[in-house]
Formats: sequence, structure tokens, C-alpha cells
Amino acid sequence: MEMRTDPRADPRMLAAVAPFGLGATAVEVPVTRQSPLEERLAVAAATEQGFDGLFGALLADVPPAQGVECRRLSITGVDGNDIALYVHRPIGVAMPLPGLLHLHGGGMAILSAVDKGSTLWREHLAARGCVVVGVEFRNAGGALGPHPFPAGLNDCASALDWMHAQREGLGLTSIVVTGESGGGNLSIATALKAKREGRLDHVDGVYAQVPFVYGGYDVPNPALPSLVENEGYILSPSVMTLMAGLYDPSGEHAHDPLAWPYYADEDDLRGLPPHVITTDEIDPLRDEGLAFLRALQRAGVDATGHTYNGVGHACELLMGAFVPDLFERALHDVVDFARGVSRTLN
Repeated sequence: MEMRTDPRADPRMLAAVAPFGLGATAVEVPVTRQSPLEERLAVAAATEQGFDGLFGALLADVPPAQGVECRRLSITGVDGNDIALYVHRPIGVAMPLPGLLHLHGGGMAILSAVDKGSTLWREHLAARGCVVVGVEFRNAGGALGPHPFPAGLNDCASALDWMHAQREGLGLTSIVVTGESGGGNLSIATALKAKREGRLDHVDGVYAQVPFVYGGYDVPNPALPSLVENEGYILSPSVMTLMAGLYDPSGEHAHDPLAWPYYADEDDLRGLPPHVITTDEIDPLRDEGLAFLRALQRAGVDATGHTYNGVGHACELLMGAFVPDLFERALHDVVDFARGVSRTLN
């Protein structure tokens, strides 16, 4: 079955992807984990350009957010590198606001904080009453690579430390780490890293959307049937393997929860702040997100989630002009969660 023939598929989503041929099975990329690194990086660069153009076209008719200002600044990361941050907030609103640290998608290997999709999402979150900080972390491939794990995670952790230090100056009532797909991985891993390093007070919550947390996409796993059930729906197994292989080229971190949170055990998870994990019904990544949500709950974490029925990977974010009800729900839920975990400012 292809996505375009799947009776579960939302017709509005199919109409959005039809001009791009995405209703058919996604094309496999011509490299594997065993291909020379140079070849894999070249394919990742081409994939980045393709996805950037596609997402820009899909989002072209989403109305821009109103009443939002943005400033760019640079901080120094724990590795001594410069990290660009993009701080969005509603114009003329001086009251304390919930804070969101946004980590963009792209499998930790491609795309950017300044892409149309990431920028538009942050602006709409800010327009609904949040201070949103976007992070230009180092990628494992593409224009911002190649910097394999843990470079990107270190940048996200550095941004979290900066945001925590600026709680009063930014007027934040909370800090929620949030992101989609690869950004969902990094959001979860940023909280896990903060726990390991005794900085868990920096994080008030995590909102991970369609998280990319398993990593072993070229290895069958009966515990994750969505990888077969929804195979080739927008994402091909080879594209997911390409990103995972660039993030951890040697495979030495294949079961490290900081690289792949799917492998976190109860000791890793116990004591984490509240989490929301969202998934999409016809997404290959659906079941790894659900598995992680259940692991959080078994560890006693205040964790909940929901599945967007009828749509593929991140379509509620990428197809806002076609499924505006889902786009609005996703925005509302992130902001509502950030408000719900707010703390009293000193």
C-alpha cells in the first residue's frame, strides 16, 4: 500500500502532497551506512535542498504571524563554538511569558533554524504569547555539517543554559524544550543530559513532536510495526538510515540514550520533568514515539501524548494551509503546556 491508497489518509493531506508525488512510496537514496562518508554527505546535502524547497512550497499559503519581533544573538557553546540564537516575542508585551526553546527538525543532520518552516513555527508560537528561542545547532551533515553526535546536542544544552541564566531578563515563567522529528530527539536528549549533569532545574517540561529516537532504521524491529506498516510514507527507510548514520558514523552510540532516547531505561527517565509526546498515525516513526511515551509513564514521569489521525510525518506542522485545524491545535497545545508548567518568578 502507498500513502495515496491508504484509507486512513486525510484527503486534505493527499491533496497537498499530490503535486510533489509524495503520495507514492518515497524514493530510496543511493547510499547505505557502508557507503563512503563523502558520498553520504553529498546525498545529505542534496536531500537538504530538496526538503527545504518542498517545505517552503507546502507552507507558502500559511498566513504570517502578526505582532512578533525577532532578534538574533550569538553565544559561545561548551565546545568553544559560536551558536546563533533567534529570540521571538510578541511586540509590546512586557508581562512574564512562558518560554520555549525550539530545536528544528531534520534528523539532527540537515535543515536550519532559519528555514521557512522553523521560522514560521516560532513566529506563530510567539504570536500566541510565548518567548521562543530558536537554536542554530551544528548538524551532522548539510550546510551546517559535518558535526556528528554529540556536537548538536552540546549546542542545544548550551542554549538551554543561556536561556535559564536569562530567565529574569527574558521574563520567563517556564522553559519548555520543544522540537519536531530530529528536534524531538534533541529536546528529549537535552533533558536527559541535563539530568545526568545535575542541571535538571533548567528544564520545566519537554514537548517532543513526532520524535526521531530509535536510529536502527535498517534493522527490523518487531516492537515498532509502524516502520513496516507505514514504510515509504514521506520518509524512506534509507533516508532515515542516512540521517542516523551521519549522526553516529561509527555506530558506537547506537544504544546511547543521549543519541537515541528510545534506549533510555527507567533510571535514565525517573525524575524527568513533565513530557508531551505527539505522533502521527501514518508515520513510520509513530511507534517509537509511543514506545518512548510508555517508557516515561512506566518510570513515573508526568507524561502524556496524542496521535494526529490521518496524517504522515509532521504534516500537522508542514501543511498548515491544508489542515489548518491540526496546525492550530498543535500551536495551542504547545503553548498551553508551557503555561501549565510555569513557575513563579522570584
